[in-house]
Amino acid sequence: MKLTGVELRRVSMPLVSPFRTSFGTQTARELMLLRVVTDEGEGWGECVAMADPLYSSEYNDAAADVLQRFLVPALAASGPLEAHRVATVLAPFKGHRMAKAALEMGVLDAELRAQGRSFGSALGAVHERVPCGVSVGIMDSVPALVDAVGGYLDEGYVRIKLKIEPGWDVEPVRAVREQYGDDVLLQVDANTAYTLADARHLAKLDPFDLLLIEQPLDEEDVLGHADLAKQIRTPVCLDESIVSAQSAAAAIRLGAAAIVNIKPGRVGGYLEARRIHDVCVANGVPVWCGGMLETGLGRAANVALAALPGFTLPGDTSGSGRYYHRDLTAPFVLDDGHLGVPTGPGLGVTPLEDALAEVTTATEWLTV
Repeated sequence: MKLTGVELRRVSMPLVSPFRTSFGTQTARELMLLRVVTDEGEGWGECVAMADPLYSSEYNDAAADVLQRFLVPALAASGPLEAHRVATVLAPFKGHRMAKAALEMGVLDAELRAQGRSFGSALGAVHERVPCGVSVGIMDSVPALVDAVGGYLDEGYVRIKLKIEPGWDVEPVRAVREQYGDDVLLQVDANTAYTLADARHLAKLDPFDLLLIEQPLDEEDVLGHADLAKQIRTPVCLDESIVSAQSAAAAIRLGAAAIVNIKPGRVGGYLEARRIHDVCVANGVPVWCGGMLETGLGRAANVALAALPGFTLPGDTSGSGRYYHRDLTAPFVLDDGHLGVPTGPGLGVTPLEDALAEVTTATEWLTV
């Protein structure tokens, strides 16, 4: 294939309800889509960076800038367009994994559509559908949280993840556990809100038999996570700290990660995500697929990734209705707590033109 151009499209998608984490509250998802056009067709990529650098150092304006000035020109000048070469071509440019992941995703989608192959088959999926969990944000009151969790359980979600922060941790977990019992798969996510000095407090979560505590400490404090793991019984899962297969291997070796959350955008793309999966499988470490409030495009790719054999825990691959009244693609709807893995060429889904036009705030065409 030969790259002929890339369209950057900004969209703003209102959320069905505010989503609050330890680093802020979102009422709309501001994100960037890439339409990668080649001489054989086109593919879609989704950049999971946020509007502000709160979850990570990346943000939408910076992603657009690095794509326009560096990444797309380098890829266009590199010769034949092949998805497995994208990471190597872009490697000289440090960081910017979310921007790189979006570009690689678009190239991979275009390549697979041209070949008539699905994302799932290309990545090595072994399941036709995947179990789905849901992420529940910090709320104004514990009763409101308990009611929200009940609604998600009624919808069929097979695992509940509670966002936590100092002052909103033990009591919300206790209330959910007491209300819905020990059979509910329950885990918590701190998004780096604690320090190792909080170890004794975090140990108070141990009696609730949680699947895991996700990223309690700063993303650079891998040794701190290893120390914390020795002081609490709840398994420690890393998210923000895992940015590559190399970092995953190091964290596992240090004893910092009993479980790994794989987010393709955070690690530079779906091909690197598969490498992390392979490293974890080789070390007997379970993995699950995280979410970044993706549209149906990113959700399709995530579901395909979550169908690999090492993804043994339910991921944040929620149905479209969890975040959006109307998705950009045909909606993903839970069936007995599961989502089906798309089988069509590439992502297996395409944006609905009217839905896309409704939420588009800006477009820019990058000629190569």
